[in-house]
Amino acid sequence: MSPAPTERCRVRARVDGVVQGVGFRPYVYKLAGSLELAGFILNDERGVLLEIEGAPERVEDFLARLGQEAPPLARVDEVERSAVPVQNADGFEIARSSSGGAADAQVSADMATCADCLAELADPGDRRYRYPFTNCTNCGPRFTIVTGVPYDRPLTTMAGFEMCELCRAEYEDPLDRRFHAQPNACPECGPQVRLLYADGSQQPTGGGGPGVPGEAAAAAAGRLLGGAILAIKGIGGYHLACRADREEVLAALRSRKHREDKPFALMVADLEAAERLITLTAVERDLLTGPRRPIVIARRRAGAGIASSVAPSAPDLGVMLPYSPLHHLLLAGTGVPLVMTSANVSDEPIAFEDEDARERLAGIADGWLVGDRPIHTRTDDSVLRALAPEVRPEPLLLRRSRGWVPESLPLPVAADEPILATGAELKSTFCLARGGRAWVSHHVGDLKNYETLVAYREGVEHLKRLFAVEPAVLAHDLHPDYLSTGFAGEHEGLRRIAVQHHHAHLASCLAEHGERGPAIGAIFDGSGYGPDGTVWGGELLVGGLDGFEREGFVFPVRLPGGDAAV
Repeated sequence: MSPAPTERCRVRARVDGVVQGVGFRPYVYKLAGSLELAGFILNDERGVLLEIEGAPERVEDFLARLGQEAPPLARVDEVERSAVPVQNADGFEIARSSSGGAADAQVSADMATCADCLAELADPGDRRYRYPFTNCTNCGPRFTIVTGVPYDRPLTTMAGFEMCELCRAEYEDPLDRRFHAQPNACPECGPQVRLLYADGSQQPTGGGGPGVPGEAAAAAAGRLLGGAILAIKGIGGYHLACRADREEVLAALRSRKHREDKPFALMVADLEAAERLITLTAVERDLLTGPRRPIVIARRRAGAGIASSVAPSAPDLGVMLPYSPLHHLLLAGTGVPLVMTSANVSDEPIAFEDEDARERLAGIADGWLVGDRPIHTRTDDSVLRALAPEVRPEPLLLRRSRGWVPESLPLPVAADEPILATGAELKSTFCLARGGRAWVSHHVGDLKNYETLVAYREGVEHLKRLFAVEPAVLAHDLHPDYLSTGFAGEHEGLRRIAVQHHHAHLASCLAEHGERGPAIGAIFDGSGYGPDGTVWGGELLVGGLDGFEREGFVFPVRLPGGDAAV
């Protein structure tokens, strides 16, 4: 008599969250193998789709562990499951990505170089020794190189680099940490780095090429130590870099950049170097060393070894640690704190395209450290400040950009129709919303600058394509002359909602904390156009997400010329 067949079941699971480009599929592959389960997993426009088959108790164990043990950069928001017919399949496979539907996958933000890649960068015996573009599924660029979803190499700016045999083998091995790492490359097949001088010449042999990895970075470090100001191509755009301990170098940078006294951000090699400049709490140490690597604003130490003109008269400094292999090479090569500020003339957007950087920075930079990997979306560094825990447990994001964007934010009230919120005019961002999600853009800048307005328009179109949001409603500032309001007016046929500037601050603060109101809001944000046709500034508003009453305000004064006099 033959034994009774083993009971089996098969479940289809739709996984929503940040699950593309973060090592989620190889993680699932290993998990399924350890439980001796069959099935498949693939990327598509919505995220990840998988089917799992085997003994019911093992399938349940698999689904229970799916989000609990996910890779560090992954985030599982929801798992939708349904029973499907058993296929008596053998083995688990990672299937080819599918495309063609409406995009709804969440794209990961750019993350700092991981410890494993840093070890390779420093190992003379490794084939990626001193290679400025080392990365894996746990680190490296994401949002700044992606052109569409699903997040696969053909839809990134790495599409033009064909992988060598060794890189291809890593890329196709589900057990390798570089499995489907879309920016995967090495000195033989990947992008290269070149050091260009102001006279148009180039560092001989070109850095990062086969046999001479890191040579351009070493030459650039030497130039920085000699007092040069260099334009350095990073993950989301160019920085202007120089040594931070020489007053005459800082004076030249301020003069050329037309930035009289606004503080410059600093980059230092490691946490120990940061502690020599600023006093840090445990929270601030975690922020500095975490995978997002923002600029952290903290109290300056007395006797910090930097020029006073880095941040004239300011009690604080903005400091960050290296977040790309190229940064690590530069900081190791110089051994001094570096100014690492956005590469632009004051009020212009950060330069991110090579030819544009050469033209716009010609009067500022003494040279350009250029990488061949194109940047699709310019993204500034994020800026944070940690407050006392009793005041605010979570760090205060002053500029939400690289490392956070384009992660979605939950909405306390779902959007019935897709929305584009066009934002204000200064320190501009925009926002797309659909259903229970909102995507706040990277920092764009001041729209009165033409180049910034162009970048704003490009950013709106990119995020609309990336997340398949075709707005039916436009929310814009009540001020009729804001360029963001004018942008909203260009979209005929769409419903428009004008929002008073300071009510927007009250509503956004409520939404950030998952609240609807009513609440009392004290808004001291400068001026905003009021529904009575006057300029408001300094308000006590009582209300919620859907409305407000103005219960108090700073007494207004007449200003001849209005905005023109500001």
